[in-house]
Amino acid sequence: QVMLVESGGGLVQTGDSLSLSCAASPRTFDSYVMGWFRQAPGKGREFVAAITRNAGSTYYGDSVKGRASISRDDAENTVYLRMNSLEPEDAAVYYCAAGRPASVYTYKVEESYQSWGQGTQVTVSS
Repeated sequence: QVMLVESGGGLVQTGDSLSLSCAASPRTFDSYVMGWFRQAPGKGREFVAAITRNAGSTYYGDSVKGRASISRDDAENTVYLRMNSLEPEDAAVYYCAAGRPASVYTYKVEESYQSWGQGTQVTVSS
């Protein structure tokens, strides 16, 4: 199990950018695929982005493609999510997750991730 703590959420305006961070422990962080998911009120959890070990590849959900960027710093045990051109529809609780998905086809599946943070709220005003 990996302990994950997200930070960086808050209230932003439409069109603004936001950076989220997720600090992880223990030191086996670099062995995990890291993902970001989000959940808006009344909706299911939605895949946002994932990054493989060694930052070899990144994957994005269709709703954020072109506006989101995921990165990781294994030396700092931290994964980041940068979101640009935020829209009211981006408002949600954003969760960081760590896992070892069986294949690239399961990176977008929340069941592929075994450890989750507590989430950070992002609110977008119009």
